[in-house]
Amino acid sequence: MNFFNELLQNKIFLVAASGWIVAQILKTFIHLIVCKKFEAERLVGGGGMPSSHSATVCSFATACCMEYGASSFEFAVSLILALIVMYDAMGVRRETGNQAKVLNELMQVFAYMGQSELSPDDKLKEFVGHTPLQVVAGALLGILIAVIVCSF
Repeated sequence: MNFFNELLQNKIFLVAASGWIVAQILKTFIHLIVCKKFEAERLVGGGGMPSSHSATVCSFATACCMEYGASSFEFAVSLILALIVMYDAMGVRRETGNQAKVLNELMQVFAYMGQSELSPDDKLKEFVGHTPLQVVAGALLGILIAVIVCSF
């Protein structure tokens, strides 16, 4: 129990967790407005606007900078982690989502032709990566959350 008590008193952890939670709620709300449909998966799923990955790592890095300083080991590690995560979200993960869209379309064609044992219901997950705008929005959200939380 001591571990969980200490974790819940860790300001850096709480800032990063807050970044993720706020981004996921915003993502769900934005998806509801744009698509006019509530999808509970958006509360925990990847992809979409804003990037919760970017919000999490940027709130983490900003909190480390504010708590330990820009010359600290903690900030250096968190900044490198943030850059890798955001690069990956726009690169490999985004391409994975694009490929899933194409494969899902092919599955529908093959199912229509009766040449597939896969059901069109067995769709691959298309919300995987992020556009640069989604990553920037998540990064700015994370920085804002860290500045607000760390100011108290």
